[in-house]
Formats: sequence, C-alpha cells, structure tokens
Amino acid sequence: MNEYEINNEYGYENYDYLEEVIEETLKSEKVENSVFSIIFVDEEKIQEINRDYRGKDMVTDVISFALEDTPDDILVGPRVLGDIYVCIPRMMEQAKNYGHSEMRELSFLVVHGLLHLLGYDHMEKEDEKMMFQKQEDILESLGIVR
Repeated sequence: MNEYEINNEYGYENYDYLEEVIEETLKSEKVENSVFSIIFVDEEKIQEINRDYRGKDMVTDVISFALEDTPDDILVGPRVLGDIYVCIPRMMEQAKNYGHSEMRELSFLVVHGLLHLLGYDHMEKEDEKMMFQKQEDILESLGIVR
C-alpha cells in the first residue's frame, strides 16, 4: 500500500483530484509499497530550497528530493521515496501562461515530481523524451489534457 501526505503550507484549495493522479502514476510505474510527501509552498520558500540545496537562487515550479539514488537503496519494506515541493504561485502563473487549467498544471507538476522520486530525469535528450512521454500518457489516461 502506498502512503503519502500533502502538506498544504500555502493554503491552496481544490486539489482533491490529485489522489487519482498520484494513484495512476504509481500504478503505471508498478509501485505498491511507498511513502512520500508533497508540500505546497510559496515562491520565497521554494527559492530558499532551490538556493540552499541546488545552488540556484531563483524561483522554480517543482523540486523533488529523492531518497533512492541507486537500486541498492530499495530495501525490504516500504520504499521511502522522498519529498516533492510544489510552488503554488508559480503553478498558477504557468497555468495562465500556457492557457490551461490549474488542475492540468498541478497534475503535471506532481506527476513530474513523482517520476523524479522514482528515478527518472531529463538530463539527456533521450531520458527527457521518455520522461515527458510518460507524463503525457499518465495525464491523458485520466483525461487531463492541455
């Protein structure tokens, strides 16, 4: 059984649909026994995190802290995946700029962050293509489209 919590430090409302988004992502990746957190934060907090942990003194939309860096980190028992920080003001701004709903943008950022926790990245062009295709497939399967 997967366990997660959403820590809504920002006070964002109307995100009940994320349960289905998270469950579909975990199902598509065949993850059955994991623990992780999603934290909604403001621009100041995510900039602080980005500066302190990534050396980039700027606001970003999502940051994932994966606790499984190698296959050897996957132990018996629940997989402790890590934390996903989502900047709610940036998410709202991007939804407006891209011309789609906040539901679509927040779902995208959560799927993106969760895939990072599961070991995906987009440092190389081929990896980026695979990760972004997975994101789109998951969102499309839920009818969450642009």
